[in-house]
Amino acid sequence: MSMPPDAGRIYRRYLSAVLLHGQAGAKACDLGATDLYALNILELSGAMTPGELGTRTGLTTGPTTRLIDRLEAAGYVKRSPDPGDRRKVIVEPVGRPAELDRVLAPARQKIGEILAGYSAEQLETLFDYFTRAAQAYQDAGEHLAGGRPEGE
Repeated sequence: MSMPPDAGRIYRRYLSAVLLHGQAGAKACDLGATDLYALNILELSGAMTPGELGTRTGLTTGPTTRLIDRLEAAGYVKRSPDPGDRRKVIVEPVGRPAELDRVLAPARQKIGEILAGYSAEQLETLFDYFTRAAQAYQDAGEHLAGGRPEGE
């Protein structure tokens, strides 16, 4: 199969749909999109300092503190002393929004049905792409956060 002539447009539509679904899911759980994004980061990466979470979310110190305050008040994270340096604090996930799995279930079911239509080889290719593309986007985001366009 060759690349369709409108491949960029198709891909951008896909990314927009994923982003909009995430925002709608967050709103349905009474969270902001950044709150849900931060919870996802903590679930995937584990406990981290507020500074690390701020860097990963692109937030400065004040907004990161307010983000953690909201998530802690809602029961999704807790602050604990860093075992390696008691002067520092780490933020760790302790719960998930109760409604999140219910809210996301319809899309997950549809995506599962789509994936079920692929062969084992196609699935291997898809998940290889997801892994490599996630790293490429993370690297590019970190590069941009450093204030330099990609390639410099």
